[in-house]
Amino acid sequence: MLQKLTDSLATHKWFWYTILGALALVFAAWGAYGIVNLNFGTSSYAATVNGTHISLQQAQSAWLREQGQIEQAYGGNVPSSLRKHLQNEVLEELIREALMSQRTEQLGYRVSRADLIAAIRAVPSFQVAGHYSAQAAEDVLTEAGVSLPQFESELKSELRRDQLVSGIRSSDFLTPVEIQRANALEDEQRDVQYLQFPASRYASTAPVSAAQIQAYYQAHRADYLIPESVDLRYAQLTLAQVRQSEKPSDAALQALYQKEIHQFVVPERREASHILILFGKDPKAALKKAEHILQLARSGANFAALAKKYSQDPGSARNGGNLGWIGRHGFVKAFTQALFAIPKVGDIVGPVKSPYGYHIIRLDAIQPGHTRSFAEVKSQLAAQLARSGATSRFGRIEDRLQNAINVPGASLDAIAKRYGLTTGEIPLFLRGKGAAPLGAAPSVQSLVFGSAAIATGAIGGPVILDNNRMVLVKVIARHGPQVKPLAEVRSSIVAAIRARRAEQAALAAAEAARQKLAAGEPFARVAGALHLKVAPAKFIGRDDPSVPAEVIKLAFAAPKPHGGPVYEAKPLAGEKGAVLLALTGVRIAPEQNPLTTRTRLVQQLRTDADGDVVGYITQMRATAKVRKNPNAFQ
Repeated sequence: MLQKLTDSLATHKWFWYTILGALALVFAAWGAYGIVNLNFGTSSYAATVNGTHISLQQAQSAWLREQGQIEQAYGGNVPSSLRKHLQNEVLEELIREALMSQRTEQLGYRVSRADLIAAIRAVPSFQVAGHYSAQAAEDVLTEAGVSLPQFESELKSELRRDQLVSGIRSSDFLTPVEIQRANALEDEQRDVQYLQFPASRYASTAPVSAAQIQAYYQAHRADYLIPESVDLRYAQLTLAQVRQSEKPSDAALQALYQKEIHQFVVPERREASHILILFGKDPKAALKKAEHILQLARSGANFAALAKKYSQDPGSARNGGNLGWIGRHGFVKAFTQALFAIPKVGDIVGPVKSPYGYHIIRLDAIQPGHTRSFAEVKSQLAAQLARSGATSRFGRIEDRLQNAINVPGASLDAIAKRYGLTTGEIPLFLRGKGAAPLGAAPSVQSLVFGSAAIATGAIGGPVILDNNRMVLVKVIARHGPQVKPLAEVRSSIVAAIRARRAEQAALAAAEAARQKLAAGEPFARVAGALHLKVAPAKFIGRDDPSVPAEVIKLAFAAPKPHGGPVYEAKPLAGEKGAVLLALTGVRIAPEQNPLTTRTRLVQQLRTDADGDVVGYITQMRATAKVRKNPNAFQ
């Protein structure tokens, strides 16, 4: 409740929620770590954090605030496995808030009475017509079931947390010298000339001996490792399968139609033509011209011909001024008000002033508003009810499957038949990679290979994949990591050896050319002898699009030239060959937009500061003494 009442208490409020959100991702990925004890017994607390209690009421109220949006997203039925995960995240957020409050107390952060009152008066829901109202505040708190002392206490804690966050963020700063240095590095340019030696130019089909193949195989066994795997049998049910069996009754469809009939109201539309005279430099002259055209139109002149001759709306003028069908909100307000006030088809009104100019408007046709009939929308309603019913039934089946697999002697095939699941087998389901059709979902990986992996022959799940299918799995057999046989990878080893030879030959050629440059031979002559084209030397920046990214990286990693050019021969990543670089100078490019540069540095600094806060809270959580009640949300 406090979160909803105090959304605008501080200009950096958005940051506090961003930090909590980032931490939620951390804990979702790695689990809630730190010193955690789940032995609660029959406690009245949801958790204790370094001796501080988080009450069951706090946890359950926090969950209720989140539950509405979550259930709406899942059509009123949240899968039980996801519900438990989200409830744990709610409790983790309360734990983090408690840790921050404890730390602010320890460090002596305080909130004055004046600051507290100012924050209360700034709460939007406590204001009427932009001004604080004591009565409005009392009404809001009463409706929320929160006493004023409770609200003030929670608000003070939140304000202290904001102070701590601001302090951490403000500790990240750049001195003027650091800013100048950062700008110089960002804007540095290097005078570079280069030659590329593609590995393909030095490719060879020379024989590769058996000894070389064996040596390479032994040295690169890890490259040919088949990870741990299992033979897997699975049964899955998709939301689409469940929807196929959902056939809503006519009575249910009629009830939904009556409930949502407002969605099927089709408002009145009107077809119109117009002639637009722009204001131009002389609005009075434009008005006079529009009045003259209006007289011509009303006297019987052909409206379409007048539009083609006079209208300054090029889009409609060529069509005789026709604008097609228009709703009440299809055009600017002045235009639509005038159009929908015309009493009958064929009438012409004007001049109507809009932000664009003066309009002469003719009403061409009227399509009255109406409500679409039940027959027209029946298929739409059926699809809507089918989706809703399928989602609810999907969740119920998940709970039933959870119970079914725990029955002694449970059979995967029997369960699949009973609940309409489709079955299949995966002969090589790999750790880390998985296999189709289950993919490499972390939830399945954890179930099959994790620290609490199911035993061989046991049924695990149900696991929700992609929010629209659930899966049960059964491990038939397990296989440890093993290296592929040499015969299976022999051809790829031969190709790898030849690729390395070509890369080494390219680098050797680049090094020979470098030695010639170092001996004083001109760059153009060296390139000519190699029959390679070379571009003239030029200054390049760190993001020059005309130069390959890897060449730029190598150029800026090379030492700066002092007293003469720097020549370097370097291999290119990915066995692409080699490059020969000649660096002859360094300069700082003129700053094109100092404001943009400063903005970029500020954004980078803000990102670094955000990371500092996340790290600070993460470290507190990792070392905290936390006891969590597993029955907190029951």
